[in-house]
Amino acid sequence: MNKAHTLKAEHVVAGYDHKVIIDGIDITIPDHKISVIIGANACGKSTLLKTMARLITPMSGEILLDEHRLKTFHPKKLAQVIGLLPQSPIVPEGIAVADLVARGRFPYQSFLKGLGHHDFEAVTEALEIMGITDLANRSVDELSGGQRQRVWIAMALAQQTEILLLDEPTTFLDITYQVEILDLLTDLNRKRGTTIVMVLHDINLSARYADHIFALREGKLIAEGAPSAIIDENLIKTVFDLDCTVISDPVSGTPFIVPIGRHHAQA
Repeated sequence: MNKAHTLKAEHVVAGYDHKVIIDGIDITIPDHKISVIIGANACGKSTLLKTMARLITPMSGEILLDEHRLKTFHPKKLAQVIGLLPQSPIVPEGIAVADLVARGRFPYQSFLKGLGHHDFEAVTEALEIMGITDLANRSVDELSGGQRQRVWIAMALAQQTEILLLDEPTTFLDITYQVEILDLLTDLNRKRGTTIVMVLHDINLSARYADHIFALREGKLIAEGAPSAIIDENLIKTVFDLDCTVISDPVSGTPFIVPIGRHHAQA
């Protein structure tokens, strides 16, 4: 089981070019759980995730890791605790799968020292977890979208962090790959105790896979809690401005959102 850590935001205001995107957010990430951040487009989901990974400096407030301000950590030390998979990462041209996954070992490298035995073990294990060992010598350029996403997640796994932040890890993937990726991340959480925080667009997959949900609207936290405790018609209307009915997912028993279109509502 991974070490326990406390990651939280206190009164955080953040954005870009002096424009406020998230406004006064207070959250604590549940340790050893899967948390999902939901909300409409441009509500601040990715901005919050990037701020918690120290890619964005808050205009005010603080991100705290184990009660210490995030900005006080040395970059390599922080990267040994928190890993981030951003949206649409750029693939270095011509790089092989194993070489890209090995870049996850950067936080543990010294200037003159190459990969050691433990590094190769970490890369091998990450490839095995994501089921891409047979792709190790293939060029990432040749892979499908689903395969590429597995490679990126394997790189994050090779980093061996206790906290993993993923910004829309299932975007642009068909439903089969989406479920496969989320199942693999759930296995990682259950077996290693890795704390996982994801931004997802699909509200029904969010409800199925999340232990805890943070719902944002226009940069503010509207609600948080277990999916079964907070997801109802009123929340979906508030967060997404969508009329719906909420039923029980026949597979998982979690909330399942059925949108009500204008024509159906009038019928």
